[in-house]
Amino acid sequence: MRLFTAITFNEDILDSLYQVVSTLRPMTEKGSFSLKENLHVTLNFIGETDDAASVKKAMEEAASATGNKSFSITIEGFGRFKSGDGSICWMGIKKEEHLWRLQKELADRLTDAGFRLDKRDYAPHLTLARRVHFIKGFDIKEFSRSLPVFRQKVDKISLMKSERINGKLTYTEIYSVLLER
Repeated sequence: MRLFTAITFNEDILDSLYQVVSTLRPMTEKGSFSLKENLHVTLNFIGETDDAASVKKAMEEAASATGNKSFSITIEGFGRFKSGDGSICWMGIKKEEHLWRLQKELADRLTDAGFRLDKRDYAPHLTLARRVHFIKGFDIKEFSRSLPVFRQKVDKISLMKSERINGKLTYTEIYSVLLER
């Protein structure tokens, strides 16, 4: 199984975030846009493994080590990472200490369990689209200023499975750890 841990969104926030995707689409010549149901913030990408039990244990331990408390995140701004086949477009996640602590605790426990994780500094973001080529005259700063700010309470962390079903990239929650409200 191809696995990752993530923060998922409630239906109201998903609808609002997908409006951003819909607003971005006409500003591009082409791109691969995230499906509404796939919008999330990755905590740790794990990759191919059959050891979901160790991931679940690491999630439980990380939640406990950070007080098992819910917290809020703020989604704001717009940016892009340039790549060879276009840009990856994203919305940023405002620095929130509890999120960083939770992600680090989880990364440490996953590493201790033998998983090889990305060593780069954690840069949480919400991917809106990949392989994007913008129309002539697209103003990234103006587009960013036009976007609303979103806040959501994080009351669980999720273990997600990534797979292609009938040619469609599908993320399915297979486990979650609830955080106290």
